[in-house]
Amino acid sequence: MKRSGSADLPLHYGHVPPWLAQRMATLGLAITEAILLEYGKAEVIRRLSSPFWFQSLGAVMGMDWHSSGITTSVMGALKKSINPLSKELGIYICGGKGKHSRETPNELLKIADKTGLNGTELVRASKLSAKVDNTAIQDGFQLYLHSFILSNEGDWAVVQQGMSDSSSTARRYHWHSENLKSFVEEPHTGICGINQGKILNLTANDADKARQSMMSMTTESPTRMISEIQKLVMPDHHEVKSKDVDLKRLGSILWLAQEKQPADFEELLLLEGMGPRTLQSMALVSEVIYGTPSRFTDPARYSFAHGGKDGHPFPVPVNVYDETISVLQKAIEKAKIGNTDKQQAIKSLYQIARNAEKDFIPNMDFEKVIQKERAESWKYGGRTIFGKEKPPKNEQLKLF
Repeated sequence: MKRSGSADLPLHYGHVPPWLAQRMATLGLAITEAILLEYGKAEVIRRLSSPFWFQSLGAVMGMDWHSSGITTSVMGALKKSINPLSKELGIYICGGKGKHSRETPNELLKIADKTGLNGTELVRASKLSAKVDNTAIQDGFQLYLHSFILSNEGDWAVVQQGMSDSSSTARRYHWHSENLKSFVEEPHTGICGINQGKILNLTANDADKARQSMMSMTTESPTRMISEIQKLVMPDHHEVKSKDVDLKRLGSILWLAQEKQPADFEELLLLEGMGPRTLQSMALVSEVIYGTPSRFTDPARYSFAHGGKDGHPFPVPVNVYDETISVLQKAIEKAKIGNTDKQQAIKSLYQIARNAEKDFIPNMDFEKVIQKERAESWKYGGRTIFGKEKPPKNEQLKLF
């Protein structure tokens, strides 16, 4: 099993305010249901095992786009919204942060009783994944979060995170049951964290002899760099800068939302009535649901759907957030009874954005894009942890 990437996750402290936490749970459930309808349970598990997609999901849900807090808040929101519907959805989430992580074995055994899965093996997988990342990989990060996600068909993923006080960074580890041959030989789908040099990694292929003879470890020094097939480095700066996003991808979505209207596209007639700002958010949410893995190399771009709770890149547009949730929920409910028109319209939105991107040449002023969002935030119920946004005195800015 090869790792899928790494990313720097600066440590951020604080809490998610209730007004955002509830919306994160609702949107997270809607996105999960949309993926279930389109691709099935195994795909939900697979995506959560991808560090790039996971970071993009957190950004589109309005969390700080690059901080360690995404892991805790996203898993907390999903557990809150999915578990009450687990019997219907076939997806279960166990564990969490701190004391909640220690409840994982008991939770898994209860789920096994309900589903007929092998509870002993699930508990073993949970304990081994934590033991490997805390002990076999001695990289200076101590685990404080362990989430185990599984389906009633037996597929599972693990998302867990460790913290290093010395570097003020966090490292997130991803596991996936698919094709997992060994817990002690290259087991991860991804490890998110800044590369801090050589570490003791007893799960590396090169450490096979060390695993067979631990007594020789100190003399043979079985160390190596963590392999980095894809590297996503999340910077220390809190604000979103142009270098953090793919301007061609972002620019084409902003162009569709600001310069075009849904009526211009026959495929989007069922989404008529949405304003340009909601269309912008829906295009990014649609990509999180229907996009291919290569689309998630710049997670910061997804923060342009619903901003961030600390005001970066701009305050959370609560009214837009609610409208996005409403559109997605209605599409899901109709799809459940066989009417997939709205669901297909949302899927078409992603395809239209991709088509517009092909020949798009970005000529926008990136800083003005953010200034415009901040200046108009009050119109959409803009809000941060510091309070609600008020109308500014300056005039509206033009993007293109």
